[in-house]
Amino acid sequence: MLIRDIMTKEVITVAEEDTVEKCAKLLNNYDLSGLPVVDNEGYVTGIITEGDLLKHNAEVEVPAFLEILGGIIYLSDPNKYLRDVRKSMGRYVKTVMTEDVETIAVHEKVEVAAKTLTKKKIKRLPVIDEEAKLVGIVSRKDVMNHLFASE
Repeated sequence: MLIRDIMTKEVITVAEEDTVEKCAKLLNNYDLSGLPVVDNEGYVTGIITEGDLLKHNAEVEVPAFLEILGGIIYLSDPNKYLRDVRKSMGRYVKTVMTEDVETIAVHEKVEVAAKTLTKKKIKRLPVIDEEAKLVGIVSRKDVMNHLFASE
């Protein structure tokens, strides 16, 4: 069976210019855990999840460092700290969303989605057509329902 056979075709999306408050309301009202972010032409530019919104409202953890002879040696990743600061201060989707999005083609087999979801430890995959435009979304629950439907 192919992704197009099990995907959700009516996808609720947001734009990079939308507010995080709008995203929170959509997630809550529709009982979702993530929303694809698309541009005006329908291309996926990111995804915003409950996790992104929680990070947005969480306190930022300052990286530990040592100062030796006037130099600073970070004991953790300072780039992660800067990303977390940007996310916590963001008011718009663009500053809070995850930009590196895994997608799946509409003609792929369901088993490919299962492997991708498991390997990447993600909950949903935006489904794209031949032009790389969003046409649906497939979740772990969709895949699980298909794989175990005959049992």
